[in-house]
Amino acid sequence: MPLLTRMLTAPLSIDVRRGAVAALGELLADRRIATEGRVAIAVGPGQGEKIAEHARESLAACEVFQVEGGTVDAAVALGSRLRAGSYEAVVGIGGGRTIDATKYAATLSGIPMVSVATNLSHDGICSPVASLTHEKGKGSFGVVMPLAMVVDLDYVHAAPPRLVRAGIGDVVSNFSAVEDWLLAAEHCGEKVDRMALTVARTAAEALLHQPGTIDSDRFLTVLAEGLVLSGLAMSFAGDSRPASGGDHEILHAIDQLYPNTANHGELAGIGAAFCFHLRATRLGDGAERLAEIVACLDRHGLPKLPEDVGLTVEEFTTAVRYAPRTRPGRYTILEHLDLDEAATRKAVEEYVQAHGG
Repeated sequence: MPLLTRMLTAPLSIDVRRGAVAALGELLADRRIATEGRVAIAVGPGQGEKIAEHARESLAACEVFQVEGGTVDAAVALGSRLRAGSYEAVVGIGGGRTIDATKYAATLSGIPMVSVATNLSHDGICSPVASLTHEKGKGSFGVVMPLAMVVDLDYVHAAPPRLVRAGIGDVVSNFSAVEDWLLAAEHCGEKVDRMALTVARTAAEALLHQPGTIDSDRFLTVLAEGLVLSGLAMSFAGDSRPASGGDHEILHAIDQLYPNTANHGELAGIGAAFCFHLRATRLGDGAERLAEIVACLDRHGLPKLPEDVGLTVEEFTTAVRYAPRTRPGRYTILEHLDLDEAATRKAVEEYVQAHGG
């Protein structure tokens, strides 16, 4: 008998609503996560400790650890403490850096991880990838995706608006990533997982056309679910392909060349817009999508030009030229066009002129 379905890795629970953290203790008492209740809680700066109290009310055996930033060293240190304590699971509470460090530590320790997001800055809240800083810059590491995920909208509303808006740029960049995947299939014969592609693109479509702003629970729910779907798409594909194309190559180049310029989601949005500019002007395709993405960035107050994140035309040109080196072997619009320095600078200048003001 032929196999009529395939097994897809997905979280046991996804809870996005106001007041969701009140049920955290009950979630952790689920015997599929922790049979004896030996749970570690990793918190970052800000709201993490307050949320950890909800777990303490139900799990007497839990222990709280502070995570000192989103670095490889911090993640490895946490992993050592998790192994020493023989914990059954770990909960990462905080923003993207804390959750990424906790995912990496959980993977090193061989235990499941529960993600409790206090902002919606990027799809790391539910993805099999951790973006961590090390001595040579910032890198992406494959990790086990969270076993369960909680987003309490009360805490998201209290987070810095910039960190919440950033997630919009990360989800919208899926459009660029899936087009790059299809480009690689056409020109390099790369295999495309159409299920993963569909999930990633659907997440971006839902957010792109969602009315309202981050002040709205309805909008935040769509944003949170879009970030989750992006993470699931990567898990289905077994690769970051459905959510990371030339757009992310550019953001990683900026992170390496000009550290602390802007956050992940902000740079992803700019990268996606620029990649669609290249498609529209060099391939004659994608102009309508470019207009939609730029309008979305404008509508939500996200940066869209190099100068919006403190970069000059020359610096952005350098980053675009450097970008393919951040993902050797990945084929995107940047590798396809293979523009020299003069042509790249001209493209950046055209982009700034077309969308500035």
